Amino acid sequence: MKHFKLTAMALAIGLAFGGVVPSRAQTTGEAASPPAMKIYTLDCGLTEFKNAAVFSDTGEYDGKPLALPTPCYLIQHGRDWMLWDTGLGDQLAALPNGVEKFGGHFTVRRTLVSQLAQLGLKPDDIHYVGLSHIHFDHAGNLGLFPNATFIIPAIELAAARSKPTPFGVDTAQIAPLDQANIIPADGDYDVFGDGSVVTLKTPGHTPGHHSLMVKLPKAGVVLITGDLYHTRLNYQKGLVLRINDRPNTIASMDRFTRLQVNTHARVVIQHSPEDFAGMPIFPKFLD
Repeated sequence: MKHFKLTAMALAIGLAFGGVVPSRAQTTGEAASPPAMKIYTLDCGLTEFKNAAVFSDTGEYDGKPLALPTPCYLIQHGRDWMLWDTGLGDQLAALPNGVEKFGGHFTVRRTLVSQLAQLGLKPDDIHYVGLSHIHFDHAGNLGLFPNATFIIPAIELAAARSKPTPFGVDTAQIAPLDQANIIPADGDYDVFGDGSVVTLKTPGHTPGHHSLMVKLPKAGVVLITGDLYHTRLNYQKGLVLRINDRPNTIASMDRFTRLQVNTHARVVIQHSPEDFAGMPIFPKFLD
């Protein structure tokens, strides 16, 4: 197993940055210049539930159906590319009826590879792959990126590999991580070293769950939730999933809200149909 290892110096610098683990650019002294910044919203599948009771431990979804888009976010940073989450998996596009797993129905209409191709990109052009967490609907295309560097908290990877296998984890799906280059950043992580793209520690849904903060030149700060929230109702009412660690989830929601207020950020709830529809339609982008 090969992993990208943080040096002692890098960790020491991280403490100086208030707990944000420094990126490779910071630790190598690479010169920084204002990069072109864009966010593309990719369609990486659809998740449907006949009974969405799991989405609140206080009963708001009991007996109700729920359909959730499953996007991936492609971030351009100058000549570098980062993918945030990898969706349900391109192999599902060959199954018109999708699959039933983990209490839901999962389908893929457009492959991730085909959407990258619309921008003239191949999987090998992606430098970083960040995962909000290692659930089935966020980690489906890991094998497409053998040459990328993955940003996955050590605690998240350890939990996904534990026995018995946690709910929502597909062990075959995450097998490519055994040979991957991994930055095991449990805390916040400044991907490019300039504060423009930072993964945010927001545990609760899973032990190492992260959200994402992107600072764009025109749109300003964008906060992408991962699965800290799944719907607008969850966000507005602070609803906690039945499978979550409630205390950690509440603490992460509090942190997320304070960040939103202090940065005047646009919040993108990753699975929200409204938020998915509100982003520029691919191949258009937010900048």
